[in-house]
Amino acid sequence: MSRILMFVLLAVVLATAALGGWVAPHDPTAPLGAPWRGAGPEHPLGTDALGRDVWSRVLAGGAGLISVSVLAALTASFVGVAAGLAAGWAGGALDRAATALTDLLLAVPSLLLALVVAVALPGHTAVVVATVCGGAPLTLRVVRDAVRSISGAGYVEAARCRGESGAAVLVREVLPAMRGVVTADLGLRLVVALQIASALNVLGFGPSPPEPDWALMLRENMVGVAMNPWSVVAPAAALGLTTVLLALSVQLAADRYPVAPRWRRRNVHVGL
Repeated sequence: MSRILMFVLLAVVLATAALGGWVAPHDPTAPLGAPWRGAGPEHPLGTDALGRDVWSRVLAGGAGLISVSVLAALTASFVGVAAGLAAGWAGGALDRAATALTDLLLAVPSLLLALVVAVALPGHTAVVVATVCGGAPLTLRVVRDAVRSISGAGYVEAARCRGESGAAVLVREVLPAMRGVVTADLGLRLVVALQIASALNVLGFGPSPPEPDWALMLRENMVGVAMNPWSVVAPAAALGLTTVLLALSVQLAADRYPVAPRWRRRNVHVGL
């Protein structure tokens, strides 16, 4: 039941972030009253620095953050998984070169790289670049080690004896056995991408005012937090809840795909 509830909550949050701008009671960009007015019947969470409805801006403020984070995480995971499969299967010089490259990329902090890239390129591009450069090397190492341990399994040896190519073995046998590992790692990439995107937006490298954005709302309303705490608490809570639900849901999904039982089933089958 907890698993189902978690996925339902995540679906509600993602649907709200995607469609919130369409169901917001007011125009998220239109000033409607005095700045930092407290919560009331017309504005359940009060107004922000420019007198805009905080509730409307919270409903509309997650779409950009989540979409760029998902894109960055999927790109980093794809690059890392593909490189990890190749390095773990081939070994030798390719493995050593991949290890050296990952060491070099991991030496540069992801947020620092994002800041440097954001100076010359749009903020969403910087998020993708930083997530790939900082996350793909970690994914590569995890996948490479998993491939090394799986490559000696009986069902992999059976596929080799059938004459299947290395690429076919990786796609049909090795990769499905690593679903849990890849899914869990994708969750980490997603959380990190969301953190990088939020940091860049707070620092002013994201969408420009008056666009609604959770991270941008934190930057705009910090000065008036004493007059209307909801102008800061609401977007911070939305960002935190989304991050936690994404991480927990991905972990629950990963737990459904244990690797070891698959090895035992396939090995028993091959032995018969």
